[in-house]
Order: sequence, then C-alpha cells, then structure tokens
Amino acid sequence: MPVYVYTAVNTTGKRVSASIEAASPELARHSLREEGYTVYEVRPQGVMEKDFNIPFLGRPHAKEMAIFCRQFSSILRAGVPVATVLEMMEQQVENKQLRHAVFEMKGDVEKGDTLAAAMGRHRRIFPPMLVSMIAAGEESGNLEDVFHQMEVYFEKARKTRSSVTKTMIYPCVLLVVMIAVLIVMMTFIVPMFTETFASTGTELPAITRAVVNFSSWMGKWWWLLLLGLAALVAALVAFGRTNRGRHIFGFLSRKTPVLGKLVVRSACASLCRMLSLLLASGLTLLESLDLAAANMANVYFEEAVRAARGQVAEGWPLNVGLRDCGLFPPLVYNMISVGETSGDLQGSAEKLADFYDQEVSDQTSKLLAVLEPAMILIMAGFVIAIVFAIYLPMLGMTHAYDQYLN
Repeated sequence: MPVYVYTAVNTTGKRVSASIEAASPELARHSLREEGYTVYEVRPQGVMEKDFNIPFLGRPHAKEMAIFCRQFSSILRAGVPVATVLEMMEQQVENKQLRHAVFEMKGDVEKGDTLAAAMGRHRRIFPPMLVSMIAAGEESGNLEDVFHQMEVYFEKARKTRSSVTKTMIYPCVLLVVMIAVLIVMMTFIVPMFTETFASTGTELPAITRAVVNFSSWMGKWWWLLLLGLAALVAALVAFGRTNRGRHIFGFLSRKTPVLGKLVVRSACASLCRMLSLLLASGLTLLESLDLAAANMANVYFEEAVRAARGQVAEGWPLNVGLRDCGLFPPLVYNMISVGETSGDLQGSAEKLADFYDQEVSDQTSKLLAVLEPAMILIMAGFVIAIVFAIYLPMLGMTHAYDQYLN
C-alpha cells in the first residue's frame, strides 16, 4: 500500500509531521480527519523519507513485528483460540524465521504451554519486553490489549529508528560517492598527466608530488586499500560489541555536537515509551525498569536506568534516580516526579514519550540540515585539491613558456 507523508495539527493543538499508509491521498486525509487531525498537507513519500529497515540474518524488523502484533490482536478479538490464531498467523507471516517460530509456538501451545512460555523459547525473534508483556496479559486475561500496545510500541520504535537511520543514510551515500570520485581521479585522471609531468623534467610542487605518488601507489595496491577499509569496518564492529567499545562509542555519540542531542532525545523517548507500556500491562516498576534497561541502545543510559532501578529498590522515588545519573534532561525527572506524586506515572511517561518522539523528528531534520552542506564541502575540497595539484605545474610551465617567448 502506498505511503504518504502528512503535516497536520493533532487533537492537542500540536503540529506533527509523520507518515501514513493509504490507498490514495484522499483516503489518507479521511483517516487523519477521523482521528481528529487538522490536515495541512498530504504528499507521496520521497525516496529519502522511506523507512530503511536492514534485516540482520533474516530476523524480523520493527515494522514486521508491528504487523504481527496488529494481526494477532485483531484475530484474538474475534474470539479465536490462541492455537488457531498461531495456525492462521503461520500462513500470513512473510519472514521465514518468524514463520518458523510461529510454527513451533503452535506446537508448544497445543501441548499445553502458555503463549509467553512458547514465545520465550525464541529470544532471537521476540524481545524480552514482548515476552514479559504477553505473560502479564495472559495472567490478567487482557492479551488482546497487550498485543495492541506492543503494536503501538513497535510502530513508534520503527519511526524513531527510521528517523535516526535516515539521518545517517545521506552522509553515507555522499561518502561512497566521494570515495568513488577519488578512486576514478586517482586511477584514471591523474595517470593521464603523470607522463606529461615526467617529460618536462621540471621539479613538481609538493602537493602534486604527493598526489602523483598516491596515484601510483593506488594503481598497484588499490585492492590493499579496499581490504584495509573492510578490515577497519570489521574491527570497529567487533570492538563495538565489547564492553570497552560500547562505552567508547556510547561516550562519543553523546558528546558529538548536534548528534549528541539526538542520542539523548532518542534515549528519553525509548525509556518513557517502554515504561508507559510496561506499567500499563501490569508489571511492577522494578520489573519495568529491568526490561527498559535491557533495551536501551546506549550503554550509558542502560547503566543509568539500572542505577535508578537500584535506588527505587532501596525506597527512593524514580525521579531521584534519573536526576542523580546526570544524563536525562530536567523535563524527564520533573515529569516523572509529577506522575509519582499524582499516582499516574504511566500517564506521565506516555506524555513524555510523545513529546520526545516529536523532538527526535525535529532534531533529525536539524542534523540533516548540518550534514548535507558539510559533506558536500568536504567532497568539493578533495576534488579541488586534486584539480589544483594537477593544474599547478601546468600553470608553471605556461608561465615559463611565456617568459621564454619574451
């Protein structure tokens, strides 16, 4: 189904920009108006606005999990038993690993296992948060609502992750283009002038000698350069999975100008969204914090949530733990404090999650506005430096020839 990008004002009077699936722009407008939105613009989604879902080893991504939860909830509401729902889902799921997991879950449920227990045997497919919420839903008899809540969570997570991914896609594309241009110029353009420079017998400027030497080296050892880049990427990925690597990359991501704000807002949105859903499902605050910490992307925020959980276990309010870690903005622990005082911590967390979801979207736009001209300037700088190195000796030869004629 086509995806459209819209700009509208929601029921609280806040201007929002997001995407919606619909058969036509008219139906998209109609759906938004039914939800109480005042629609300003609806247009087809552009290439750079699409969701970039990169599956890892075939595992389902957030959009597939959102669809899975939506379909499961809809069928359950029709009064269909869980085992029959799984049988129907097996026929609808497209992801091979997810389909295989559903098939095995159906057998386990038919043998008498709970859905949560059957799902828990496939931790690589179903995150611990989903398993815990399913278990709580089975105990409370509210399984349909739990699946609906998880659909909302996966959809929000998809949009937040997609915003961050789109921010990185553009500079990565420009970086690839820059490397390709550099390779073409070094392996084809510069060698065309090398023989001309050698035939003159004049001493070349330092920048020209450097470019010519690098071009000559690259012509012979280009494969070594590619191998080195591949090894560097593999080493960084492996290092990023170590405890020290997670801390170094986590620190750099928090402290990088502009990007650091995006990381903080994304962490706030993730934490508040998880707390809201987990508390609504009936889990205790300590259980919710355990699951939330395990799902934090940045190791520093993971440790901060675990530290806050420890303080809550000792009897301190959650807002004190979030304030003492020094990572979360004042708005987070102040709103959490209001929720704890009023007895509506889940409601306060949900409002914070909605606020920071929009903040992530806004910060993404700002980051793109900075990255686009910066990457273009860097690419232009490389090209100008090479062109300058090529034409500088030619200008010198022209000047010498003019002096000879005079």
